[in-house]
Amino acid sequence: MSKRYCLALDLINDPDLIAKYEVYHQEVWPEILNSIKDSGIQHMEIYRTGNRLFMIMETSDEFSFERKATMDTNNSKVQQWEELMWKYQQALPHARPGEKWVLMNKIFEV
Repeated sequence: MSKRYCLALDLINDPDLIAKYEVYHQEVWPEILNSIKDSGIQHMEIYRTGNRLFMIMETSDEFSFERKATMDTNNSKVQQWEELMWKYQQALPHARPGEKWVLMNKIFEV
Protein backbone atom coordinates (compact mmCIF):
# COMPACT_ATOMS: atom_id res chain seq x y z
CA MET A 1 0.00 0.00 0.00
CA SER A 2 1.31 3.45 -0.84
CA LYS A 3 1.08 6.78 0.94
CA ARG A 4 0.31 10.14 -0.69
CA TYR A 5 1.87 13.44 0.35
CA CYS A 6 1.12 16.90 -1.02
CA LEU A 7 3.57 19.76 -0.64
CA ALA A 8 3.78 23.40 -1.71
CA LEU A 9 6.57 25.84 -2.49
CA ASP A 10 6.80 29.21 -4.23
CA LEU A 11 9.03 30.27 -7.07
CA ILE A 12 10.53 33.72 -7.28
CA ASN A 13 7.85 35.67 -9.11
CA ASP A 14 9.83 36.41 -12.27
CA PRO A 15 8.59 35.02 -15.63
CA ASP A 16 12.13 34.41 -16.95
CA LEU A 17 13.19 32.51 -13.83
CA ILE A 18 9.97 30.49 -13.84
CA ALA A 19 10.54 29.54 -17.49
CA LYS A 20 14.12 28.43 -16.72
CA TYR A 21 12.90 26.41 -13.73
CA GLU A 22 10.42 24.59 -15.96
CA VAL A 23 13.15 23.83 -18.53
CA TYR A 24 15.23 22.18 -15.79
CA HIS A 25 12.24 20.03 -14.90
CA GLN A 26 11.84 18.87 -18.49
CA GLU A 27 15.39 17.47 -18.30
CA VAL A 28 15.91 16.45 -14.68
CA TRP A 29 19.37 15.02 -14.09
CA PRO A 30 19.40 11.19 -14.01
CA GLU A 31 21.04 11.19 -10.56
CA ILE A 32 18.09 13.18 -9.20
CA LEU A 33 15.56 10.80 -10.72
CA ASN A 34 17.48 7.87 -9.21
CA SER A 35 17.56 9.52 -5.77
CA ILE A 36 13.79 10.05 -5.91
CA LYS A 37 13.11 6.39 -6.72
CA ASP A 38 15.77 5.09 -4.28
CA SER A 39 14.12 6.97 -1.41
CA GLY A 40 10.82 5.11 -1.88
CA ILE A 41 8.99 7.73 -3.93
CA GLN A 42 7.10 5.71 -6.52
CA HIS A 43 5.46 8.58 -8.39
CA MET A 44 5.89 12.34 -8.26
CA GLU A 45 4.10 15.18 -10.04
CA ILE A 46 4.66 18.93 -9.74
CA TYR A 47 2.03 21.46 -10.85
CA ARG A 48 2.34 25.24 -11.10
CA THR A 49 -0.09 28.13 -10.97
CA GLY A 50 1.51 31.56 -11.11
CA ASN A 51 4.57 31.19 -8.92
CA ARG A 52 3.04 28.56 -6.59
CA LEU A 53 4.17 24.94 -6.96
CA PHE A 54 2.18 21.91 -5.80
CA MET A 55 3.82 18.49 -5.52
CA ILE A 56 2.06 15.15 -5.19
CA MET A 57 4.17 12.18 -4.09
CA GLU A 58 3.06 8.55 -3.96
CA THR A 59 5.44 6.59 -1.76
CA SER A 60 6.09 3.10 -0.50
CA ASP A 61 5.30 2.31 3.13
CA GLU A 62 9.05 2.40 3.83
CA PHE A 63 9.39 6.05 2.78
CA SER A 64 10.14 8.68 5.41
CA PHE A 65 11.10 12.32 5.09
CA GLU A 66 13.91 11.77 7.60
CA ARG A 67 15.42 8.94 5.53
CA LYS A 68 15.09 11.01 2.34
CA ALA A 69 16.81 13.98 4.04
CA THR A 70 19.70 11.77 5.17
CA MET A 71 20.07 10.27 1.69
CA ASP A 72 20.00 13.75 0.12
CA THR A 73 22.60 15.12 2.55
CA ASN A 74 24.97 12.30 1.57
CA ASN A 75 24.45 12.75 -2.19
CA SER A 76 26.62 15.50 -3.68
CA LYS A 77 24.62 15.58 -6.93
CA VAL A 78 21.36 16.12 -5.01
CA GLN A 79 23.05 18.90 -3.03
CA GLN A 80 24.20 20.50 -6.29
CA TRP A 81 20.65 20.26 -7.74
CA GLU A 82 19.06 21.72 -4.58
CA GLU A 83 21.49 24.63 -4.56
CA LEU A 84 20.72 25.32 -8.23
CA MET A 85 16.93 25.08 -7.70
CA TRP A 86 17.06 27.46 -4.72
CA LYS A 87 18.04 30.22 -7.20
CA TYR A 88 14.46 29.93 -8.53
CA GLN A 89 12.57 29.03 -5.36
CA GLN A 90 11.47 30.99 -2.31
CA ALA A 91 10.02 29.75 0.94
CA LEU A 92 6.33 30.07 1.63
CA PRO A 93 5.57 32.97 3.98
CA HIS A 94 4.72 30.58 6.85
CA ALA A 95 7.65 28.16 6.28
CA ARG A 96 10.09 27.48 9.10
CA PRO A 97 13.65 28.80 8.59
CA GLY A 98 15.43 26.65 5.99
CA GLU A 99 12.23 24.84 5.00
CA LYS A 100 11.59 24.54 1.28
CA TRP A 101 8.69 22.27 0.37
CA VAL A 102 5.95 22.53 3.01
CA LEU A 103 3.74 19.52 3.72
CA MET A 104 0.08 20.31 3.14
CA ASN A 105 -2.82 19.10 5.30
CA LYS A 106 -5.75 17.41 3.59
CA ILE A 107 -8.93 19.25 4.51
CA PHE A 108 -11.45 17.58 2.19
CA GLU A 109 -12.04 14.27 0.44
CA VAL A 110 -15.09 12.81 -1.28
